[in-house]
Amino acid sequence: MKHTPTIRAELDRYLQQEGLNIAQFGQIAGMNRGIISAIVTGNKSMSVNQLDLITEAMGLPEGHFYDLFMENYIIDHPPNMRRIEPFLYRCAELDKLGVIRRVVGAIMDNLLHSPKLFDIAEQLLAQGRHAAALLLYEGVAEAEKYQHSERLAVCQYRIFTIQVGDDQSRNLSAATIFEVFVERLDEIDQLDALKDLANVYRSLRKWDKVDEMAKKMRAKAEIHYTLKHQQNSRSHTESTDKLSRPLFVYICYADLLCASVCEAQGDYQRALDYTYTYANLDWVMETDEDTRHWISLFKSWAEGNTYVYKLLSGDINVLHDYIEYIVATSATNENEKISKLLNVIIAANQYSIDVD
Repeated sequence: MKHTPTIRAELDRYLQQEGLNIAQFGQIAGMNRGIISAIVTGNKSMSVNQLDLITEAMGLPEGHFYDLFMENYIIDHPPNMRRIEPFLYRCAELDKLGVIRRVVGAIMDNLLHSPKLFDIAEQLLAQGRHAAALLLYEGVAEAEKYQHSERLAVCQYRIFTIQVGDDQSRNLSAATIFEVFVERLDEIDQLDALKDLANVYRSLRKWDKVDEMAKKMRAKAEIHYTLKHQQNSRSHTESTDKLSRPLFVYICYADLLCASVCEAQGDYQRALDYTYTYANLDWVMETDEDTRHWISLFKSWAEGNTYVYKLLSGDINVLHDYIEYIVATSATNENEKISKLLNVIIAANQYSIDVD
């Protein structure tokens, strides 16, 4: 049987090696001698904060004893979340992802720990510690995979958003796995989820999926927008406040996405129809600054896309206006200017126009 070393044995050996008594070490570590004595004799467990003080006093790097801490106080012990929670936060700070993975594996056979681990994951995500949060979300999702719970759906949403990056094959896998959980989310949260899925599918040029996600998003957003203003319900208004964008944006953005699908299919007239729809925002009831900002964006996008779709349809009369639009909107972004000029080249090639 393999003998697992202990932190207290390491500490005792250090004291003997350095010729220090407990009182002297306590002064170096800034800890009460009684606590040090109780730890050395095995009469008291320790917190991660006490472990950090002891580690520093021994001249060792931060987190040096974290694997041993896990072996001594977490593995094969009844889970104590008052000890585990601060330990997980410290592991995240020090990027001890392997330790986090083992802790999660050790305690997640009991579903009672799911809510607390989920809350910790949410805090880590808010702090920008995505890799650590991902391990906790994955642990909770695995433990609750047979539960038809909203928490499981939120975990899958978080896993999806963390995993999306430059690897398109990974993006496709993440989107495919998450898509089946969208309907389990809170109805308001579904709007951002569908938007994010549509954006990933758009980057993958999965136009049928973009169209599907956009139309679902529009239908749901329209219902919530109607309810919000017909009922003038305070609770409904508060629930929509957690959205990443004003509610009307999801309706307009769905039309913009559908226009991009039609563009990809070469159906420029339908793309124009969708563009005219999101250009007309007279129905929007809000008047706050954020709303005015988004309305301005959609009107600018609609103007540019109208020129593009007419140009790609062979209407060369809009070329001068489109060039003026490019100059006016691309002054500070050279890449954006190039992408817009590319539309001119595409039209020139398609309709045998003198590009000069």
